[in-house]
Amino acid sequence: MFFNRNSNRQFFSHKLFSPAVFTLVAAFAISLLTGCQPNSTEQTPKSSISNAAAHWLTSDTIVIHNSTAADSFTLITEFKSGKKLNTDLEPKPLTNDLATQFPHLKDFQALQIDDSDRSNNDFAKAAIKGVNTLVQKKDGKVISRSYVQHAALLDNLFTLGKNDADDISSYGAKLGNRTQFTLWAPTATQVYVLLFDANKQPINDPISLSEDTNTGVWAVKTAQAKAGMFYQYQVEVYHPRTEQFERLVVTDPYSLSLSTNSKYSQIVDLSSSELMPKGWTKHSVPTMDAPEDLIIYETHVRDFSAFDTALLDPQARGKFIAFSEQNSDGIKHLKKLKASGLNAIQLLPSYDLSTINEDPNQVIDLMDSLEKVCEQLTVAKQKLPDCDEVDKTFLSADGTSQPQTLYDLLSSLPSDSGRAQEIMEIIRPFDNYNWGYDPFHYTVPEGSYSTNADGTKRIIEFRQMVQSLHELGFRVIMDVVYNHTFASGITEKSVLDKIVPNYYHRYDPISGQIETSTCCDNSATERTMMAKLMTDSLVTWAKDYKVDGFRFDLMGHQPKSVMLKARDAVRKVDRDTYFYGEGWNFGEVANNRQFVQATQTELVGTEIGTFTDRLRDAVRGGNFQTYKEGLRHDQGIGNGLTVVPNDLQNHYLQVEEYLKSMDQIKLGLAGNLKNFKLVNTFGTTLSGSDIPYGGGPAGYAEDPADTINYVSKHDNQTLWDNNQYRLPYDLSTEDRVRFQLLSLSYPLMAQGIPFIHMGSELLRSKSFLRDSYDYGDWFNKVDYTYQTNNYNVGLPPAQKDADNWPIIKQVLSSNNGRDFVRPEHILFTSNVFQDFIKIRSQSPLLKLRTKEQVEAHLTFLNTDMLSQRGLIVMHLSDNTINDLDSKLESMVIIFNSDGKTQTFRSDASEYQLHPVQEEGTDDIVKRSEANETGFTVPPLTTAVFVRLE
Repeated sequence: MFFNRNSNRQFFSHKLFSPAVFTLVAAFAISLLTGCQPNSTEQTPKSSISNAAAHWLTSDTIVIHNSTAADSFTLITEFKSGKKLNTDLEPKPLTNDLATQFPHLKDFQALQIDDSDRSNNDFAKAAIKGVNTLVQKKDGKVISRSYVQHAALLDNLFTLGKNDADDISSYGAKLGNRTQFTLWAPTATQVYVLLFDANKQPINDPISLSEDTNTGVWAVKTAQAKAGMFYQYQVEVYHPRTEQFERLVVTDPYSLSLSTNSKYSQIVDLSSSELMPKGWTKHSVPTMDAPEDLIIYETHVRDFSAFDTALLDPQARGKFIAFSEQNSDGIKHLKKLKASGLNAIQLLPSYDLSTINEDPNQVIDLMDSLEKVCEQLTVAKQKLPDCDEVDKTFLSADGTSQPQTLYDLLSSLPSDSGRAQEIMEIIRPFDNYNWGYDPFHYTVPEGSYSTNADGTKRIIEFRQMVQSLHELGFRVIMDVVYNHTFASGITEKSVLDKIVPNYYHRYDPISGQIETSTCCDNSATERTMMAKLMTDSLVTWAKDYKVDGFRFDLMGHQPKSVMLKARDAVRKVDRDTYFYGEGWNFGEVANNRQFVQATQTELVGTEIGTFTDRLRDAVRGGNFQTYKEGLRHDQGIGNGLTVVPNDLQNHYLQVEEYLKSMDQIKLGLAGNLKNFKLVNTFGTTLSGSDIPYGGGPAGYAEDPADTINYVSKHDNQTLWDNNQYRLPYDLSTEDRVRFQLLSLSYPLMAQGIPFIHMGSELLRSKSFLRDSYDYGDWFNKVDYTYQTNNYNVGLPPAQKDADNWPIIKQVLSSNNGRDFVRPEHILFTSNVFQDFIKIRSQSPLLKLRTKEQVEAHLTFLNTDMLSQRGLIVMHLSDNTINDLDSKLESMVIIFNSDGKTQTFRSDASEYQLHPVQEEGTDDIVKRSEANETGFTVPPLTTAVFVRLE
């Protein structure tokens, strides 16, 4: 997801059920995300409890917020049997250890359980199976009743010693002579396992599990459970969301295989040869000498092949197995990218998702007949006006009647209307599309991407995809989302919260409301068993699926220590794994309020990469919150700031933004290192940390691998759409293409790790849609035949962009067709992009591995950004003790974002244009010259000059 400080997450819109854990009335809040829709039948009962401001931290210590008015404190524990225990508490100082461990509770009043019979683990272990309320009194009168949050206590009781819950490696269903089921459920009063056959019919009576009170683990071994059988757990537990003791049926959080739509877990052995494609155990996995060698291509499983008409197997469209085709259009394109040097494919979330119906008979596909679409909507009690207004058949070229598809209908609509988005808005809850930031089960491949979601086929086909990409020469990276779950409470798609209520999620320390700053129900990876679940899941993907790296969604919501330990665990099975993610600092954990976060500034020097918004915003202009006229006003260096101004620019007022952006780009080219020295326009030498960005430092990294450089990814407008908002109306199509390539060249020529959004090298458009997470194939189309870039296929969805419609219409009208590209423009962009990749991949000077190397090898030859606007001249020297590039002595890379040819005065007589560009696709860059006068570069061009050994 795309996030930044001072913002709210955005990828869905919905009404989010976010009740205070024990409030009188259920509260509903509008979120900027969807996918967390609750079960509408779930209600919060009336209660006399007003808050959840009490926290049980250790067996003898409870803390309470704002308790100064009270003169007595009583813990009331009510058990399932109806028995109640009252325990008096006495105020005491909070220990330094607990204040350090729980910084957000350091100002709470600590209370001592003063009864020696109850200030021990046995009492606490019994009490957690009931409901605990802290009553405060003043002069004998009750002034507050607070629910006691006990997540910290569960960690204290069950995860601090040796051979505790977090030391167990057998969670889930493990096959053997007798299958063992293991579930951590310390607050449960009883747990059963339910077995089902292939038809999901019960096999026998529920099998009771036994609890180990030292670990809180329930387990059983049974000969009745066989490989391939399906199962569920039945958990009897008090649930705070309903304030009742519940009997809940739930899948296994450690599931390795699932039924269609994930209602049942399945017993499997991932080491079984039956679950492996041919050659799986012996296939070669590409390796990396260092993470800086990576060039990452962000891909979505469905987008990759949804429109690929060259697939040999029609069933492969939108599926894992499309990556195993040999001559499809998408595979041909990947082969070109690999031949140029691109070496890593990152898949958007491909684990089990919540919001895509995995039954193909129950979902709407863009290629479905209009008749089927209308029938599906009728079943769902929805109405598409076109079902009454449009003939559902048409005459083909041979005169026969053919069923009209949903795609045919959308294609027939005027592109300047809102009709397409209206249709997509109606069908999107029922179609087969989502980005996947809606976790259901973390360690099972998504069923809708398989040709058969019921059982093990999804496992085999995911592995087949990974193997095929490996054999093409790509590392495979997986986008993972451990910072939130799709659901909690007792709703249908809640898993973790049904098993150990109020443990796996993060709650407001006073109100008890579940935190939703990430979009949905925030998970609490600071809790030992949530961190273990994440780590165990990552190890499974690395070990059993041979996934080579992980991109973490909203990683800043997780502790730095947890990320480092998880990487250590994965490295034991894959030594050259690479971790990176979104290190944004926001929400209830911001500024290390609850723990030291895995944010940009905290991860420096760890080589866990974070996306840098510095280079991104300087190139694109504005930021991800920009809208309406700001989308046109806020030009960036990559679309003409001060040098190719649009109609809203005031040259003089934009100079400060221009100078700041140029410094940010130069620093980005130097790996965003906080101690890198730059001389600015006014002759002042600055460290990277002295260059401003949004009220903070632009430079924060200590190692090139700390930084992921990008100018476009799945979030927000594509690079092409972003540029069309900002470029001058009268700019030619060819120059618009050049601006696209210029923008893409910055991350590809920068120190750190370049990250490329799938299709940006094909001028990909989403018809201005800023957030396409759930808007189907129509807006997310990628055409690997290079015929179209999907621009202007209808106004983007009103829910996301209605405020931007006036400026979109103005842009489309005033551009007068100059923003429409032809196949030759797309092919040209693809080929020049490949030239950039070749240049990067061929020289170690563009992949420096330490801050010392960057400081020793990289300088900027021009400091005055005013006299020669739009020009950055970067020098990479190999004249050091350690010869890094045996072919080159130095490189000079010049970025000219001006609309005119520019010459940088310097003796360049020993330089020549890079052979890749000299022999490449771009005839304009071939006009570049290097001689005793200097380096001359054409407009809107990135030229690379080399001095050979």
